Amino acid sequence: MRRYLQDHPILVLSLLLLVLVGALEAIRPGAVTPNWIRTTVLFAAPLGILAAGQTLVMLTGGIDLSVANVATAAAYVMASNARHGDAQAVLAGLAVGVAVGLVNGLGIAVFQAQPLIMTLGMALVVTGALEVYSLFAVTSVPSVPAFIHTLGAGNVGIIPVSLVLWVPLALIIILGLRRTGFGRLLYAIGDNAAACRLAGVRVWQVRLVNYTLCGLLSAVAGLVLAGTINTADVGLANGFLLPSVAAVVIGGTSIFGGSGNYSGTIIGALILTVLSSLLTLLDAPEPIKQILYGGIILLLATAYTRVLSDT
Repeated sequence: MRRYLQDHPILVLSLLLLVLVGALEAIRPGAVTPNWIRTTVLFAAPLGILAAGQTLVMLTGGIDLSVANVATAAAYVMASNARHGDAQAVLAGLAVGVAVGLVNGLGIAVFQAQPLIMTLGMALVVTGALEVYSLFAVTSVPSVPAFIHTLGAGNVGIIPVSLVLWVPLALIIILGLRRTGFGRLLYAIGDNAAACRLAGVRVWQVRLVNYTLCGLLSAVAGLVLAGTINTADVGLANGFLLPSVAAVVIGGTSIFGGSGNYSGTIIGALILTVLSSLLTLLDAPEPIKQILYGGIILLLATAYTRVLSDT
């Protein structure tokens, strides 16, 4: 059984998700309905997309602490430029993500900055720049374009419209990691970057592209989140940084790089969303909620690691 679970880690995550859903239903019978499932997926989509970029950089042994700040800035820039047209507003928001991701990539890949320090510094820069932008460059109340609101909060029956974006993105990332040279290089660099350099791989180029992709995915997540709640402010995604890391870790991606996949991250994002619903249902005060939230995350990550470890 242990060997089977090692070969099929997604089963462990799925079981954990079902346990949390079962606990929610046991505490409040009738809470788990088709509408609840729709709402859960709706709020898991921004986190899942944000964690996609985090997965890519963690596979190489890095981390991006600016993802939440980039998501916030992208959403705010998009909303503040909505008066110029939907297409221009969306492109402006996405450009923020690409620009920050490119700077992160240059600092880490070219100038050999430590990812933790580089991305933390960029997070502060983005936050400060957004504050200045909101004071001096915004001439009207930011408003979320209608089609972004539909993308983030709309549904067809019980199926969230956000799945139209999230599912193709997930398929591209999953298949890209499994079947493309770039995906295999991410695993190889995370496992042994020095050996990759000796083999002739331009590691700096791979890392540059990887962090740029992370910035782009962070911007997409910010746009979807703004659409979900139909607003954008300078603190929109502040609470998403740690969950984005937790979703990746719970999903089985090693913080040291070289192993993991996006399929697990998706389940990890769903687990965290259901966990948040459970804590809200328990009406826990915010301090207690934070303690329980962090404790259960550690418990899930530890249990998952123990089941799948070779020791």
